[in-house]
Amino acid sequence: MKHTIIASFLLAFCGTFFSQNIKSIQLRPLGENNFSAIVPLGTVLELSFDDLDNDNKEYQYKIQHMTHDWQPSRLLSSQYIDGFDQNNINTITNSFNTFQNYTHYAVQIPNRNSIITKSGNYLLSVLNDDDEVVFTRRFVLYENEVTVGVNVSRSRNAKALQTQQTVEFVVSHPKLRINNPSQEVHVVILKNENWNETITGLQPTFFQQNVLRYSYNNNTNFWGGNEYLNFDTKIIRNNSLNVVKVERKDIFHHYLYPNDVKTFKTYRYNPDINGQFAIRTLEGSDAATEADYAMMHFTLLSEEPFADKDIYVYGAFNNFEIEEENKLFYNPNTNSYVGNILLKQGFYNYSFVTVDKNNVIDKNEIMGSFFETENEYKVLFYFKAFGALYDRVVGVGMSSFSQNR
Repeated sequence: MKHTIIASFLLAFCGTFFSQNIKSIQLRPLGENNFSAIVPLGTVLELSFDDLDNDNKEYQYKIQHMTHDWQPSRLLSSQYIDGFDQNNINTITNSFNTFQNYTHYAVQIPNRNSIITKSGNYLLSVLNDDDEVVFTRRFVLYENEVTVGVNVSRSRNAKALQTQQTVEFVVSHPKLRINNPSQEVHVVILKNENWNETITGLQPTFFQQNVLRYSYNNNTNFWGGNEYLNFDTKIIRNNSLNVVKVERKDIFHHYLYPNDVKTFKTYRYNPDINGQFAIRTLEGSDAATEADYAMMHFTLLSEEPFADKDIYVYGAFNNFEIEEENKLFYNPNTNSYVGNILLKQGFYNYSFVTVDKNNVIDKNEIMGSFFETENEYKVLFYFKAFGALYDRVVGVGMSSFSQNR
């Protein structure tokens, strides 16, 4: 069993050096309010992002098939793509009527040049005209060959009753012959679409005909965490949800209500979108090119700084990564951590995390952890028959704790 909660400090891997002016990266199915890039094979995903240099660069996308543990698979590109694995991004539009100028890029996958034919894990890279990786995103395409039933409950461990949640699941596979689950099957439990929070390396605890059961007391426990904080900037010129002050400078500056560490010590139900964000504006008809950018100012009140820890704003707005831009700095004059991040108009979830000298993220030190927190869990079921060349994703199950209250 492997439980992953890590900080993403490998800047070269993510192309951070080249993406300082790349913002609002989204990889999602078409339609509103769907934030998941884990979709059935054949589903259309749209990649979009903004370049604040506003100079119409030539970007390309590259699609690479990966193993269950995100290593390059043995497949040649011709074995999983009908067409080309690397192509230009041709949908390019400039921002309109905004203080912050930017160029908006978008591409749909699959398209007539790139039709993906195999299920599995995929790494989508965006390259500049020097073939350097600007950023990467993960997506998963799955088949519906098995049924995955998922249940999320309060931890049964007496020491974790108040703070953790347990995920159990059952896989029914009447159409799939599995001879040796320990060698042919891999499962991943994913929390809130955050690939920094997964549990892997699990083996079935019970075997029945065409059924595998995974039921543990501790091995599939996740920290419940807390509900995400939020703000809404769909109106750029005026105060809105959790925005206490707006200033007009070269661009708009939005100051969020200060948060106090003490306020997170008890659980309060607050509906969220599990760390995600949605671009939107009431001041234009097309949010992709008419939504403006605002400098968001964050404040976390603290009587004294955290010893040997750094504080970061955390959320899907930057793929749950730890970067200098989302770091807060302690101001002894105001007894608070402060920082600012340039973000496009929309509705955002975020939280505060600590990072120690070993680059380990602690999501609970500031926000707390509660078994009542609404979290969404997905179980990905990978199958690689003996002698096969790649890991198929043959089923995905989903549940959230709120369904079991």
